[in-house]
Amino acid sequence: MLCWGNASFGQLGLGGIDEEIVLEPRKSDFFLNKRVRDVGCGLRHTVFVLDDGTVYTCGCNDLGQLGHEKARKRPEHVGALDAQNIVAVSCGEAHTLALNDKGQVYAWGLATDGQLGLPGTEECVRVPRLKIVHKKLPFFKLTCLNHFGYLFLFSWGQNKYGQLGLGYEYKKQTSPQMIKSLLGIPFAQIAAGGAHSFVLTLSGAIFGWGRNKFGQLGLNDDNGKYVPTLLKSLRSQKVVHICCGEDHTAALTKEGGVFTFGAGGYGQLGHNSTSHEINPRKVFELMGSVVTQITCGRQHTTAFVPSSGRIYSFGLGGNGQLGTGTTSNRKSPFTVKGSWIPYSTQSPMNAEECYCVKRIFSGGDQSFAHYFYPQNIGFSLSVFFSSCSSDDHYKTSTRFSGVDMNAARLLFHKLIQPEHAHISQQVAASLEKNLIPKLTSSLPDVEALRLYLTLPECPLMSDENNFTTLAIPFGAAILNLEKAPLKVLENWWSVLEPPLFLKIVELYKDVVVHLLKLCKMGLPPSDRRILTNFLHTAFRVLEILHRVNERGQVIQYDRFYIHEIQDLIDIRNDYANWFQQQVLGMLTDIPVIICTYPFVFDAQAKTTLLQTDAIIQMQMAVDQAHRQNLSSLFLPVFESVNPCLILMVRRDNIVGDAVEVLRKTKNVDYKKPLKVIFVGEEAVDAGGVRKEFFLLIMRELLDPKYGMFRYYEESRLIWFSDKTFEDSDLFHLIGVVCGLAIYNFTIVDLHFPLALYKKLLNKKPSLDDLKELMPDVGRGMQQLLDYPEDDIEEAFCLNFTITVENFGTTEIKELVPKGADIPVVKQNRQDFVDAYVDYIFNRSVASLYSAFHEGFHKVCGGKVLQLFQPSELQAMVIGNTNYDWKELEKNTEYKGEYWADHPTIKIFWEVFHELSLEKKKQFLLFLTGSDRIPILGMKCLKLVIQPTGGGEDYLPVAHTCFNLLDLPKYTDKETLKSKLIQAIDHYEGFSLV
Repeated sequence: MLCWGNASFGQLGLGGIDEEIVLEPRKSDFFLNKRVRDVGCGLRHTVFVLDDGTVYTCGCNDLGQLGHEKARKRPEHVGALDAQNIVAVSCGEAHTLALNDKGQVYAWGLATDGQLGLPGTEECVRVPRLKIVHKKLPFFKLTCLNHFGYLFLFSWGQNKYGQLGLGYEYKKQTSPQMIKSLLGIPFAQIAAGGAHSFVLTLSGAIFGWGRNKFGQLGLNDDNGKYVPTLLKSLRSQKVVHICCGEDHTAALTKEGGVFTFGAGGYGQLGHNSTSHEINPRKVFELMGSVVTQITCGRQHTTAFVPSSGRIYSFGLGGNGQLGTGTTSNRKSPFTVKGSWIPYSTQSPMNAEECYCVKRIFSGGDQSFAHYFYPQNIGFSLSVFFSSCSSDDHYKTSTRFSGVDMNAARLLFHKLIQPEHAHISQQVAASLEKNLIPKLTSSLPDVEALRLYLTLPECPLMSDENNFTTLAIPFGAAILNLEKAPLKVLENWWSVLEPPLFLKIVELYKDVVVHLLKLCKMGLPPSDRRILTNFLHTAFRVLEILHRVNERGQVIQYDRFYIHEIQDLIDIRNDYANWFQQQVLGMLTDIPVIICTYPFVFDAQAKTTLLQTDAIIQMQMAVDQAHRQNLSSLFLPVFESVNPCLILMVRRDNIVGDAVEVLRKTKNVDYKKPLKVIFVGEEAVDAGGVRKEFFLLIMRELLDPKYGMFRYYEESRLIWFSDKTFEDSDLFHLIGVVCGLAIYNFTIVDLHFPLALYKKLLNKKPSLDDLKELMPDVGRGMQQLLDYPEDDIEEAFCLNFTITVENFGTTEIKELVPKGADIPVVKQNRQDFVDAYVDYIFNRSVASLYSAFHEGFHKVCGGKVLQLFQPSELQAMVIGNTNYDWKELEKNTEYKGEYWADHPTIKIFWEVFHELSLEKKKQFLLFLTGSDRIPILGMKCLKLVIQPTGGGEDYLPVAHTCFNLLDLPKYTDKETLKSKLIQAIDHYEGFSLV
């Protein structure tokens, strides 16, 4: 150990030397063969901690600051701490604090201002005494070993200048008080000066408070602060260490830069002047060197540069504290005298006269350097660069959390192990009682939000036994956040890796399912009210997460679906309550209406909602018709009306007849149940006639003879033709027909791309939709976007135009005003692609699509439709092709003499399963009116087969209204196959069998 500076009270530990000041570094024989862990310097005393956890002190002991009554001029062992393994020490002007490896704090010395934080009224405490920092926080570590971050900070003692950070109302505190305004901030370091204090967070944010007469808080003013205030000017500098003198402050950055501010009257700021600085200013003369350690004495500063092995000092030198060999002050960095060498594997010849510095310490008017001889090197350069880890911490901002989430997950999983249940119980209890209840709505810095990001990774949160004690209170804390911090948390969530984001979503989905299961069990009213509040919390957290996902598509939308919902609640009843509340404005006493959170419904649940909505609206329309008919009996001004929407059409003029009826139909009549009558055919429409009507009219409307739609050969899809001569009424009719099909639970055969359903739900088509409709063009656009070189104009020769065919001739359309004069280059290629997509799907067909859109929403618009995703709406309109023929057989019912093992039934299914896919689809068309299956799957088809009279010469007959098949009692497989194929090849038309 080397030491220099004021020795008048023995604080250098050199023994009974004659000098009162030591002008240059001198070896202390006491520390030969001893390894020093930490050094604390008071104004007139010094404390040393060795690697074995023992404590030695020397210097002035007038106020008991040494903790023993032994000699003062050499370090003496503090026997009262023998049973403790001390890991760190810190000194005030005349008192000392020591921290053991269990996180307990011992204090001794001057106590008049409460600086020991101990009960009692003594002027001083001469023997170390245990301080209880906080009874509810066992294992709490008070000070700042750089490897830890703490979420709680306590202060005590004199508060004349606000140095405790507790506000105006406290003058002094004799017991530790939590600084609530810093709650949740993970601290890397705490530093205290004469009457000002700082904390440094893991991400390099600095909060200061207390006296500011000389600008030592660096806040661009000289006004004192009674509460912690963020030092914004250093927020992005990656500060790794901060230290305080009596009235000045120094900060060290990760890159090795030094900033100083505050009192500069003795040159202690190192700016070659004696001016005070109210803003942090970089020490220019150290800018060519990488500094890895800094310390502050009362009015001097030291810095260590490992590349040269030198220590630099500046400031007050009157007591030799600069180690320059004189008592002169230094206004800029000056080398401390000594034979300094950098770390090297090669030792110089006179190694005994050279020093390789491990760590420097300063305080009061004394300085120390812990060194080793080169040949005894037992450590690596990591000593010098203890903070040279990932830069991510220092990038913390409103957009970036700076957290290694994978490391957080691994840490939690190492901590929470089944074989160490007692640790899990202790962590759970601490989270439940201490941490989560103390989360506040307003946070001092974005860094405090890291906890909200990492805590869901803790396995304890996902344990259903902890849902009500951890997950729900944590969710409530998220909901309690003010708008600004919640926005930051949402930003961080939006850039999480999908599995990490999904973990949070799955957590609160599991909470919802757990709570709904409890509700279903039947509970007393008081418990039910509590569970209702819990449910609201879980749903609202999911709502926020869903909002984040809507913006950035972190995970697929269907990962929010809770498939168990239909088994746990009555969806129809829930929708009826929601309908009364939202549409009719009626107040309900239902505590939780899940339709308020529709994003949890899967396609099956949404279909149930849509059908429920249609049934309610149909019933309302029928009731209104009955009321009007009743009124017409007494009041001639009211006409009688049909409670159903009747479409009477001829097969050979189905489009004309339908247009004629629908043109005259009032909007309110679209909401009535639909009944279709084919002129001259004797069939009651119980569903089958309606199915065939939709099939035939869509086939007719899409016929090329009308030219209303363009067919794309490569994709086998259609889109609106901007060259049609047909009236927009026909497009309006197609929209109405599609709306009526959904409204009346019938699927129709439409070969539109997904873009149509996006537009119906007010979502913008994208390049993916162009790839679906026009694969060649879509691939070309993707190649344009992916082209890596800069010569796009020469390679592609494009401008902002599109070439279209117009009755055998080509026509050039501009995508933007003066588009022919705008070449496509690297900077605007995305704009070109967007404009191209917009032209195909929007601009070129605006009036035609508008008529279609109006017709569709006239029938089928409303809040429920907006719950669907485009792909789900597509499946609602046209069904899907997720065929499961075994499921069809399994769900088929039999009447009369037939049963599953009847010989005719057995050969029927043998024949059916041997048919080609096209013939099977034809059979579905023959029997149900559509070759596609409903969105809810094969299980919803429910085919019925019954025997019929006559012999094997008769054909099978389908009753599409009821999905009913009349199957003669065939005994021969070949006969059955022949008759079945003959029947399904001639399926159109209705007549009595």
